Amino acid sequence: MKQVMKWWLLGSVLLMCAAWSQAQDVSATEQAIVALEQKWMQGQKTNNPDLIAPLLADNVVTTSSEGKVSTGKDAVMQLAKGTKYTSMQYEDVKVNVFGDTAIATGGSKSQGTDPSGKPFTNHDRWTDTWVKMPDGQWQCVASQTTALKM
Repeated sequence: MKQVMKWWLLGSVLLMCAAWSQAQDVSATEQAIVALEQKWMQGQKTNNPDLIAPLLADNVVTTSSEGKVSTGKDAVMQLAKGTKYTSMQYEDVKVNVFGDTAIATGGSKSQGTDPSGKPFTNHDRWTDTWVKMPDGQWQCVASQTTALKM
């Protein structure tokens, strides 16, 4: 009976250690994704799309608040280069991790001019899907924005 108790106790300790380790990994991933989202925002705030480019997968798909779908990093970067922000801030950023995939959600308030030079003031909610690539880097593979009614 003592032998069974020892193995049960050892198994329980190992299971708790594995769960704790996995929780630590999720927390580290959540923090990494939040940092990437902050870098994306910094690229917008400073009108520096070169900060955004490494965050995007080559075949990224974005859906704008107007419902326009853009496919591929080049299309997204062209839009990013043409948009000029005078202000940008994120709010309520949250991350959920599912293995090598992370879903980031949040809000943003921004002002500036679109690629055609038309001024905008936006209050949006967004969802970004991040995937850990084979080289270990996290990249955004899909991004969707919804305009909030003001």
